[in-house]
Order: sequence, then structure tokens, then C-alpha cells
Amino acid sequence: MSKIQLSKNYIKSSCKFALNEDLAPSGDITSNLLKNNLNKKVKMISGQKGILGGLEFAKETFKLIDKKIKFKINKKEGSKINKGTVIATIEGNLKNILKGERVALNFISHISGIATKTDKFVKRAGGKTKICCTRKTIPNLRLIQKYGVKLGGGTNHRFNLSDEFLIKDNHIVSEKKFENIIRKAIKNKKGRRITVEVDRIYQLKKILGLKFDRILLDNMKIKTLKVCVKLAKKYYETEASGNVTLKNIKKVALTGVDRISVGALTHTVSAIDLKLELN
Repeated sequence: MSKIQLSKNYIKSSCKFALNEDLAPSGDITSNLLKNNLNKKVKMISGQKGILGGLEFAKETFKLIDKKIKFKINKKEGSKINKGTVIATIEGNLKNILKGERVALNFISHISGIATKTDKFVKRAGGKTKICCTRKTIPNLRLIQKYGVKLGGGTNHRFNLSDEFLIKDNHIVSEKKFENIIRKAIKNKKGRRITVEVDRIYQLKKILGLKFDRILLDNMKIKTLKVCVKLAKKYYETEASGNVTLKNIKKVALTGVDRISVGALTHTVSAIDLKLELN
């Protein structure tokens, strides 16, 4: 799996793109009504508890607008925050602070929202069960979203289609003897992991013993999942997926499955409530 790393160049280019989206073609026409020499100090405050992420994006946003703006971080990346927590203070030309306000808040609120949701799933599952994200991400935001999952204590699944072999239902139905597809993957493995998805016990029994790495047990009832985990555990790492929620994740984890993948970590996210408040 590709490592989830946010380089300085990536952060800078992401912030540039976001600012261009917000300011093109004529800039912040409302804030331009303010006096040029009006300096202020503002606080970035959390409106709810959660896990904090995205500070470097906010810092870079203001830096790109005005290098004289001082962005002082009060809470560490990945730390717990409560309602009313002062995350950072921003000091400088108010006109320029307001230009970057929404972009900076959007980065932090989105990344923090993913980290917070992931943290809830991790805690609810308990034990040694790993909580994994999927490729169900917003296009062009995958790296940012998977970074948020990592901050929340989750595990990143394959980053893209080149990372691992994942033989899913649509691959399986393309050939009568789907074992042949698995054998092709084994032959072409070249150090990559191989995961095979099944949704029936008979499918699992047909491939037990073939030398791949992980079995993905998809959309199974708890009773069936328990049986499959017991059958597969001595051969493969086990993973469950499909309609996993905070309400049922504990039951899924108690089957003894090694990993649980949750698409909702990235495709259905509530942003953390944040605001900038003038002193």
C-alpha cells in the first residue's frame, strides 16, 4: 500500500488550487471594501469536540495570501479538541485574513471530520480489529481524506488500483472458474498483496488453500461471517465489509475478523464546526 504522506509541495499546490477556486477572477470583492492597513488578531475556535487535523493546510493558505500573517498553532495535529477550544490564533491584515478564512476552515473542518468519525469507529470496534477506509473518496481529494483516516487511528486500504490485487464480484462473475483469476494474480504478484472478495460460504470453500493474502467477506450476516472467519483464519488475514455502521460494528468485530472496511469514513462525512472570531 502507498504511504499516506503530505509533502510540502502537495499542501502548497492544494491550497493554491483552493484559493484560485475561491478568489478567481476578481478576488474577495467584499473584503476589498475594508481599509488596507486594518490589522487584527482573530481566534480559530472549535464548535464541537473531535480530532483535529489539517493545520498545515490552513497555515499555508494564509501564507500564500500574505507572508506577514502570523499563524500560531495552539493544539497539535491529531489531538483531541472540545467545544470552545482555541485551535489557533491568526494575526495580521484583516482584509487578507478574511480572504483565506473559508479555505483554511474548509481544510481543517473536512480533515477533522474524517479523523473524528474514524476515531468513533475505532473505539466502538475495540480490541485489535483494524478499521480501514476504501477508495470511496471524493475525486482529487483521496490523499487528504486518507490522511484524515490515519489521524483518527484508522488503517488505509490500497491507495489506488496499482497497489494491490483485489479480486471482486465483478471479476469473479466474468469467468466460470474464478479460481483461475486468483491463480493469474498469484503468478503476477511481484510483491503485491492479493485480496479475494466472497459473499457466500461455498465460494470461500472453493478457494481455501490457494496462496493469496486476504479474504474479504462482503455483506454477510453475522452468523455467516462467524463461520467464514473460523474457516479462513488459519489461511488468510480476514476482512469484513458492507453496510457497516456505528450501531453494528461491535457485532462485526466480535466475529474475530482482523479488519473491517468502512466506505462511510470518506464518502459520508460531517465537517467539524469551526469559526474565526475577532478579538
